[in-house]
Amino acid sequence: MAVKLICASHSPLMEFASPIEKRQEEVVRATFKALAAELKQYDPTLIITFGPDHFNGFFYDLMPSFCVGLRATAAGDWDYGPGKLNVPEQTALQLVRHVLNEGVDVAFSYRMQADHGVTQPLHFLCEGQLDRYPTIPVFVNGAAAPLPTTKRAIALGRAVGSFIQSLNLENERVLILGTGGLSHDPPTPQMGSVPPEVEEFLIAGRHPTTEARNARQAKVIAVGQRLAAGDTSVSVPLNPEWDKQLLDIFQNADFEAIEKMTEADIRREGGRGGQEIRAWIAAFAALSALGDYEMKVHCYEAISEWIAGFGIVTANLK
Repeated sequence: MAVKLICASHSPLMEFASPIEKRQEEVVRATFKALAAELKQYDPTLIITFGPDHFNGFFYDLMPSFCVGLRATAAGDWDYGPGKLNVPEQTALQLVRHVLNEGVDVAFSYRMQADHGVTQPLHFLCEGQLDRYPTIPVFVNGAAAPLPTTKRAIALGRAVGSFIQSLNLENERVLILGTGGLSHDPPTPQMGSVPPEVEEFLIAGRHPTTEARNARQAKVIAVGQRLAAGDTSVSVPLNPEWDKQLLDIFQNADFEAIEKMTEADIRREGGRGGQEIRAWIAAFAALSALGDYEMKVHCYEAISEWIAGFGIVTANLK
């Protein structure tokens, strides 16, 4: 059995804004293109993707820390999708049972709506075909406080890694995909600090009208433009130093350091969107459960226009 890992930042603004420094965009897109070619050659028999949600599929009416999609469709936000993901239902159900047996309480859904936190990396790595490979989406809450601790994200990842090991099939080729982070602070509304009508959206905002979705997306685009122009009143600036420290931590498999990170620490250093590193944490924990690994940083760019400290890394077992 072969196992590989890819972790990548995401930004829906990739299709709606271009950095002033064109080289940054060229590097990111070239990296995705190269990894897509490698993935096509690898031809995974299973992708397990850890990703967040941005109040497109998961809401406060019932907010799990973790959720496995037994069936899933693309939410279609930011024009990624729509369409069904190719979820191997019985394998996903086996994963749920295994994770529960490992002591991690995970929710599951027969109608998961996967937003750009999951679909954008699949879009780039699978050349626009979200359903090209059998894929099990695992939602990791990185937006709706209170959030799962980093310790629980590690436990989730290790349980999933144990599941992968249990497959024990000679011809299995598994890709662990993590998406989210690194530092970024998009204008995500927070319960307790917004008007009642916005709270109602956070509680039960599924299936917005086209006009409502476009208005929400326009607000994010505007924040990116203002941040790029130097207006730090609209968003916490990107934090390349913190991002690179995180990359070092992942490279060294320093899960002890990860466990010490609190929700407040991450918010202070990485902004609201920095909380999404829990998806990277789970992905690396899953790989580490299978053995020691070597990580390669393919690119890192701090792109204000995309409101993203944009990193793409891979890792393979030694």
